Amino acid sequence: MGRLGPPVSALGTGDPSTADPLDPLAARDLAERLRTELAGWQGTPDLDLGAVLGQANVGLLHRDLRGRVISVNDRFCDLVGRTAEQLFGLHMSAFIHPDDLDRSQTRFQGHLARAEPFCTEARYVRPDGTFRLCEIHIAFVGAPGKVDSLVAVALDITAQRMAEQKLRESEEHYRNTVELAAQINWTADPTGRIIEVGPRWQQVTGLTLAETLGNGWVHALKERDVRPTLTAWKVALKTGTPIDIEYRVRMTSGGYRWFRSRAAPRFDDHGQILRWYGTLEDIDDRKQAEHALRESEERFRLAAHAAGLGIWDLDATRDHREWSDEFKDMLGLPRDTAATVETALSLVVPEDRHKLQALVEAVKAGDSAQRFEVLLRIRRADTGAERWMQTSGWRIEAPGKRLERVLVTVRDVTEERTAEHRIRWAANHDSLTELPNRGYFTEQLEAAIARAAAQDARLTLVLLDVDHLKETNDTIGHDAGDRLLQAFAQRLSEGLDGACVGRLGGDEFAAFLEVRYEAEAVERVSEALHSSRRSVLYEGIRLDCHATAGAATFPLDGKTAAELLKAADIALYHGKSRDRGRLSCFRSEMRNDMQRRSSMLAVARAVLRDDALLPFYQPKVALADERIVGFEALLRWRDATHGIQGPAALSAAFDDLELASLIAERMLDRICGDLRDWLDKGLDVGRVAVNLSPAEFRRADLFDRFMDRLRSAGIPPSMLELEVTETVFLGRSAEAVAGQLCAFHREGVRIALDDFGTGYASLTHLQAFPVDVIKIDRSFVADLSESSGNGAIVDAVIGLASRLGMEVVAEGIETRDQAAYLAAHGCVYGQGYLFGKAVSSSDVENMLRTRRSRQG
Repeated sequence: MGRLGPPVSALGTGDPSTADPLDPLAARDLAERLRTELAGWQGTPDLDLGAVLGQANVGLLHRDLRGRVISVNDRFCDLVGRTAEQLFGLHMSAFIHPDDLDRSQTRFQGHLARAEPFCTEARYVRPDGTFRLCEIHIAFVGAPGKVDSLVAVALDITAQRMAEQKLRESEEHYRNTVELAAQINWTADPTGRIIEVGPRWQQVTGLTLAETLGNGWVHALKERDVRPTLTAWKVALKTGTPIDIEYRVRMTSGGYRWFRSRAAPRFDDHGQILRWYGTLEDIDDRKQAEHALRESEERFRLAAHAAGLGIWDLDATRDHREWSDEFKDMLGLPRDTAATVETALSLVVPEDRHKLQALVEAVKAGDSAQRFEVLLRIRRADTGAERWMQTSGWRIEAPGKRLERVLVTVRDVTEERTAEHRIRWAANHDSLTELPNRGYFTEQLEAAIARAAAQDARLTLVLLDVDHLKETNDTIGHDAGDRLLQAFAQRLSEGLDGACVGRLGGDEFAAFLEVRYEAEAVERVSEALHSSRRSVLYEGIRLDCHATAGAATFPLDGKTAAELLKAADIALYHGKSRDRGRLSCFRSEMRNDMQRRSSMLAVARAVLRDDALLPFYQPKVALADERIVGFEALLRWRDATHGIQGPAALSAAFDDLELASLIAERMLDRICGDLRDWLDKGLDVGRVAVNLSPAEFRRADLFDRFMDRLRSAGIPPSMLELEVTETVFLGRSAEAVAGQLCAFHREGVRIALDDFGTGYASLTHLQAFPVDVIKIDRSFVADLSESSGNGAIVDAVIGLASRLGMEVVAEGIETRDQAAYLAAHGCVYGQGYLFGKAVSSSDVENMLRTRRSRQG
């Protein structure tokens, strides 16, 4: 087949800068002619299409159906951004936009079968990502079914489509601006006849454009507004000055609404009016509000008088001020006093004067909002008394945002302010001690930490607990406890004068000192603790006023309020457990002790939750023949990993009232169950000793809870022996402890004093409390040599117990020599590894049977 036209180089440059551009219609017409000629052309050699298309500034591509380029001009290469060599064999999908590809291929295949030329639009995508929108004319060379090549003529219509899009957007913008605008635009000729009006006019009034043009618009006005409106319009037409007038317009929905009409003329170079341009604005809501304001003004004045409000009225149009008589009375001024800003300013306290001055200046400048409020203090002109005044004002504006009037009401809120102050004080302070409460104290602490951080300074926080407050409440009464707290709060505040002191709740107080050196803070707190120890007299009873304190320093021990409170709390706990009545300063190792305690408490809770507590029983024997006469119930717990564990991992729980009580109740339930089982089997286990921690004696219902369980299980009280340590005899609760022990003793429960000689109890406690058994601590039994002195102590304890009619039990016996010594010196009973370790309840029966068979 012959080539279509001359070689590529002869088709012209196709350079848009050198070719004569065709307008879209001419280019499309040329492409149509080419398409027609190409559709009927069968390869005639003398058809010089290249020469024609090279001048047309359109793209031309001639290639066979396998994609080989026969001819292409530079303009087509420019449209697709590729050279002739790059186009060779390149499928149309490489340069047709993906969104246009399916449609283009479908049309191509449909027309190819019929060898029928067609026209389409598609985007040519260049390798750099840009694209050109083209009108493409395709002609096929050959008959239907025998097409061997095609000719594509591409006309760039990108700029044309963009121009059309902008025109549509501009028209839409204009339509929305006109149709959706709140105002109605209109124009008139130099004589005042309406020649254009916005479409909203017909929506509002129902008058068509034909009915409105000229002077037809007047028919929409309320009858009484026609004459003044036309008069003003004639003056404006005659003088050429802008017009601004208000009138009522009949609405399509019925009734009338107020509108504001404004217009200004446009002049030619000779000063003649060419056209009037105006707007019509619906102001009915504003007019109604103004009318309502005028109607209610008198009612407002009457209501203000009844409510005791003072009124300051400014007529900005006439620059006239008026004060109501009530307002003058508030200020302590005579009724004939002139209303001036200077007079008002002279009565405002200097610290608040700037508030009123700023308000006056803002009103003058038109900068204030339509509603404004300000609270300030004045001194009455007659008495000089300071009063709080709440002022509320309204700006009323005329058309054009011009200030017309300012109305201010003034109310004396001194009593309200005083009440609010009392409420705020109550919300931030403890009612009993009148010190800052926890929330307010924490706020003050956080502010002080921020100041210290900014100044690179130090701050010391102290937490304090009043010792034995619960015992005072329980034994004497809460009124006595309250009196103790009040006295301590007063003494602490006086001792730490200048520091912030607060009550965090219960018996817990706090203070922080903003001092340069920690030693200074420690000294001041220690002195305050010492000075607060004077007893407090309450209804003839002297109450001890002791407290324990823990301190932490910013930033060494914490950089936030929470961190500092935690550190001080750790120090306080350390002091309560080891150094009551003194100040303990935080040290890092204290945190480890607290963590160990927390871990123990967590383990104790887990043991209770898993019901893993169980008693083990160590035999107590008669030293003369090693006959078992009883057992001591010892706490054990079952660990899923390590098996049976001792009480050491739970020791902190015995100081916790709640956990100690729960553990004791669980142990007592187990012991009662075991005793009931042994009784049912006919076993004589003697007495079983049960240990009670000091924390359990803080429960007033200890006796009742204990005895209820014995009765429920049918256990004789004589089978139980309570072991207590000397610490329960000490402190303010000793009298209550004595009462509880006496109650147990009367029921037949024996009382044993454990670890005798290691505590701080005096010998008088042996007579003051119902003690039946003294247990010699294992530390004295371990070394009974003459050189140790323990033998003398043991001899003395045995002799003392014999004189007082008490039994003696020696603990920790591990050798025959120890047993022989004790028996020889009059000790009747003993227990220790020599006679048997603590065993489970199931092993007690075997132990008893084995011992009896051996002894029988």
